[in-house]
Amino acid sequence: MIRTALLSVSDKSGILPFAQALHAQGIKLISTGGTAKLLAENHLPVVEVSSLTKFPEMLDGRVKTLHPMVHGGLLARRDFPEHMAALKEHGIDTIDMLVINLYPFNETVARENCSFEDAVENIDIGGPAMLRAAAKNHQDVTVLISPEDYEPVLAEMKANNNTVSYKTNLGLAKKVFAHTAQYDGAIANYLSSLGDELDHKARSAYPDTLHLAFEKVQEMRYGENPHQSAAFYKDIQTVDGALANYKQLQGKELSYNNIADADSAWECVKSFSNNAGGAAACVIIKHANPCGVAVGANALEAYQKAFKTDPSSAFGGIIAFNVQCDGSAAEAISKQFVEVLIAPSFTAEAKAIFAAKQNVRLLEIPLGSAFNTFDFKRVGGGLLVQSPDAKNVLQSEMRVVSQRQPTPSEMNDMMFAWRVAKFVKSNAIVYCANGMTLGIGAGQMSRVDSARMASIKAENAGLSLKGSAVASDAFFPFRDGLDVVVNGGASCAIQPGGSMRDDEIIAAANEHGIAMIFTGTRHFRH
Repeated sequence: MIRTALLSVSDKSGILPFAQALHAQGIKLISTGGTAKLLAENHLPVVEVSSLTKFPEMLDGRVKTLHPMVHGGLLARRDFPEHMAALKEHGIDTIDMLVINLYPFNETVARENCSFEDAVENIDIGGPAMLRAAAKNHQDVTVLISPEDYEPVLAEMKANNNTVSYKTNLGLAKKVFAHTAQYDGAIANYLSSLGDELDHKARSAYPDTLHLAFEKVQEMRYGENPHQSAAFYKDIQTVDGALANYKQLQGKELSYNNIADADSAWECVKSFSNNAGGAAACVIIKHANPCGVAVGANALEAYQKAFKTDPSSAFGGIIAFNVQCDGSAAEAISKQFVEVLIAPSFTAEAKAIFAAKQNVRLLEIPLGSAFNTFDFKRVGGGLLVQSPDAKNVLQSEMRVVSQRQPTPSEMNDMMFAWRVAKFVKSNAIVYCANGMTLGIGAGQMSRVDSARMASIKAENAGLSLKGSAVASDAFFPFRDGLDVVVNGGASCAIQPGGSMRDDEIIAAANEHGIAMIFTGTRHFRH
């Protein structure tokens, strides 16, 4: 039974009504510093920790709860007679509930003007010590670190005479140990990112030791293949607009491949969110590669154009919109087999249409432009870590290297093709025109083969490449690749440049009479 609670929080969200409810339940309140002041100002009887320990806070608050009167009350096993006898001998009362959140270390070091001294002062010592003590003794102590747990715990107390079940206490303890591990990891990441000068602004993006924190969302029936096991973990600090923030409206449980492909679709379609004119965009993904991308006046038009690129590959694919999916788009999509459909929102009409197809997984994700801090690739015995490929080259950064200047429509087509190519597995060749893809060559070992494959895909879909724009994610190492795309029908090409044979490639472009742009940015994707 909970008789005494110690409350000491830096995030005071919800703490006052929670403390008032505890008081109403007859719980004795102990507190420190600003929390104690808040409770006292609101006429709650509160015992200062310094009164409990008979020792004043000292060293600018660094020492206040590190005392046997606190830790004895948290760590004593109520079912061990010798523990209870020791408490009685030393006049220590049990503490049955601990409510703490830690100094805001992450928020502090995220500030541009943070000094090393600020960072160090926001390393909490007493808080983690109390949390670990209470969590270790979870059979007897209820420990809370998040305001989201206040109401459920309070409801359980009210229903059970101020008692919380072992199951609840164990769940809260697990949460505490995960939180303190993440907190310590953040401190280690920060300190090991600093050089000898301890300059906050000059710290490395890649610390000497890298601690990551993810929480499990679900275990899956299997991984990429049925003989592999798998689970999906969400980054504790998930960015806005990330796939992990999805809300599933209907459909079967997401599989490993569903999530991997859905991420490719969502990241690609988000890149069109700031498209000039606010056009709707649709991306269709199959095996992590776009098989159709288009923009249109609305979701339906964007979908119809994207679907034309490669109808056969679109079967069983992942579809993503950067705008609301309405009834007309839903009606068209419902005529094909789709695994996952993603949009910022769905109209009531669209939901009603898909309700008849319960196996279709509908995901709502708020749009956002932020990227993950890091991209990871696991290798044998190690981890490759890089910044995300977040660069979208602006038209002002591009350089026309051919004798012929591109027309405005060619420039628009090349910008579109370049944006799509970034999300196609290397080697990538993408033909586009009029706001839609026409042919996509992905993942071939030779760039020439990717170019040929893109032409074949367009031909199979009955699409003409005459007058199209073509994008290559990396430079053409020889002129043969450029010859293939021009012979396929391209009137302009966009590529990074940077080859030892750039002069040869530019000469080939001039020979063919096409416009060619260098971006200076490569978009390998493996």
